[in-house]
Amino acid sequence: MSLFSFFKKNCFQSNTILNEESIPQSHRSIPVPAHFSFWKKLFAFSGPGFLIAVGYMDPGNWATDLAAGSQFNYSLLCVIFISNIMAMLLQTLSLKLGIVTERNLAQMCRAHYSPSVNFLLWVLCELAITACDLAEIIGSAIALNLLFHIPIMWGVCITALDVFALLFLQQKGFRYLEALIITLIGVIGICFGLEILFSHPSGMAIAAGFVPHLNIITHPGMLYIAIGILGATVMPHNLYLHSSIVQTRSYPLTEIGKKEAIRFASIDSNIALSLAMLINAAILIVAAATFFKGGRNDVAEIEDAYKLLSPMLGVTGASTLFAIALLAAGQNSTLTGTMAGQIVMEGFLQLKMKPWVRRLATRSLALIPTIIVVWFMGDRGMNQLLLASQVVLSMQLSFAVIPLVSFTNNAKKMGEFVNSSYMKIAAWSVAGIILALNAWLLILTLKSWL
Repeated sequence: MSLFSFFKKNCFQSNTILNEESIPQSHRSIPVPAHFSFWKKLFAFSGPGFLIAVGYMDPGNWATDLAAGSQFNYSLLCVIFISNIMAMLLQTLSLKLGIVTERNLAQMCRAHYSPSVNFLLWVLCELAITACDLAEIIGSAIALNLLFHIPIMWGVCITALDVFALLFLQQKGFRYLEALIITLIGVIGICFGLEILFSHPSGMAIAAGFVPHLNIITHPGMLYIAIGILGATVMPHNLYLHSSIVQTRSYPLTEIGKKEAIRFASIDSNIALSLAMLINAAILIVAAATFFKGGRNDVAEIEDAYKLLSPMLGVTGASTLFAIALLAAGQNSTLTGTMAGQIVMEGFLQLKMKPWVRRLATRSLALIPTIIVVWFMGDRGMNQLLLASQVVLSMQLSFAVIPLVSFTNNAKKMGEFVNSSYMKIAAWSVAGIILALNAWLLILTLKSWL
């Protein structure tokens, strides 16, 4: 057997018959019987929203939330809230696209755009997935270092082993993967719920923080972090992922069946994203009530927050809870990376790579720059790399948002499910805001680096 034949046999799946199903091994694998009651149907549809929500509370969000709370008290809570509203709208459009067209966003792009445009969109999406995976590696490695004193370099290498956990869960069934992710989200929520109890924040100040104010636009430092929160909140690959995993449910492919699927999938998505918003808000609130109140306005790095939490709060286990939540967030987020990579590769290129190869390829692309930075710059270089990964994610966002809004506004593709006039205005407004803010973030970032 030649080397090429061995590589083709062991690394790629057969592509003799091109299958348009998203994640074929899980496509329509979870039944939703028509006789189910409202609550049973809601339970059956619940899950995909939580897989999406983990991208909104990954380690990349932590740095921006910590910086926002320690520097500007509760003032930027409104930005978390507004960003989450935008995310809810975009994820609703994503799930609706998948349910109505029975294709994911990558497949729709391939059917609509030219090969050169599709190739460009695929490359940009792969960059976003790599940047997200990089943030998860960094978060997990830092958490392992804080909890078990494992050197950062070894922690980075250990994170590569999660490929085996993911493959095992995929073989067991999609519901097992959803159950693990929901459990880890619960761990994060409990940890930060306790942190809020320990930090004794001001209820009135929290309420005031959710009210938007002009200082966010006029204050350069506040605007920079606000844009960072937006960039860390709305993840481009989540739009591809959500349009695919909603198709794991087996519902009637009729207008009534699709309408019901959109209804329940939207409820699932909004509940999960509301929980993600509360966790992001909790990180900012703890930072404000602990660091800003204590006069430590310089806390923007995860390690600093870990070291200062217990002594400043006077609670021995506060730092440990923080690190446990970080580890859960890092591992949770990385579980969805393979699926997103599989979806965009198969959708844009119709290249069906075996899951273990796809996972190792994605993880290697993120591991290499992380190892280089740790080797030459030490542990402190990790935080600069974490910031850079969020900038990359921000820059890719519009390339996913604009096609999504365009497709769901198209009556020929969506039929009676096309966006209403009000939704079209809202969707293009969000797309425009994201494009403008990310362009401004790029300008500010380049200025800070030059």
